[in-house]
Amino acid sequence: MGKLQVDTALIETLAELLQRTGLTEIELAEGDSRIRVARQLQPLIASVGAPSFAPQAGPAGTTSTATPIRAAEPTTGGAPDRHPGAVHAPMVGTVYLTPEPGAPPFADVGAEVREGQTLLIIEAMKVMNPIRAPKGGRIAKVLVSNGDPVEYGELLLILE
Repeated sequence: MGKLQVDTALIETLAELLQRTGLTEIELAEGDSRIRVARQLQPLIASVGAPSFAPQAGPAGTTSTATPIRAAEPTTGGAPDRHPGAVHAPMVGTVYLTPEPGAPPFADVGAEVREGQTLLIIEAMKVMNPIRAPKGGRIAKVLVSNGDPVEYGELLLILE
């Protein structure tokens, strides 16, 4: 096995391209060689917990209440996205929890699933991509809703 040749100029160029375009990942492959440059997005919520929201006065004396962003409680004491049963989005797209409108979901919280079973679908560029269970287990938490847009690497659900 030969010494790994790293083209740092290429990596820097790809990193600059990520920053400039807002992409989260770029991968190049040539023959047996691959270069993947990825960046992590800043989380929307810095801490896990139940935020409190007070009603706020809106235009013309109307009131509105802010809707809390769902935050996952860790099931193993660590960050939810580091959970061994964390299922992340492999692509950017729109999540569908059901095979078609009005149909029951592929799997609900508490449901037992087997390895390879479809958990949800991500639509990307008009293509429906089934997201399958990486292992068997029970669905502990679903962190997305039907029709939600998702980013690459976003936590979708947790299997236990």
